[in-house]
Amino acid sequence: MVVEQIYTVPLRHVKRVPRWRRAKRAVSELKSYLSRHMKAPLDKISIDNTLNEMIWARSNEKPPCRIRVKAVKSDDGRVEAEFAGGR
Repeated sequence: MVVEQIYTVPLRHVKRVPRWRRAKRAVSELKSYLSRHMKAPLDKISIDNTLNEMIWARSNEKPPCRIRVKAVKSDDGRVEAEFAGGR
């Protein structure tokens, strides 16, 4: 059974991290958020290239405060995350 969800992932707390580390931390926070909500281990979560580009679009220092993500969990437990539009 394939499970599909759309989440608005808050990334506001990434602003407390040093500037040169923010986008990388935003990606790891996104993965941990999806791990908690989709009940999958971190190594089974993959982020689409367009979603990664949206996080890194304004360079390493200014990732978005929130991002809409469409997460699809397949039968084998893998979670594929892609950009769902919006911000």
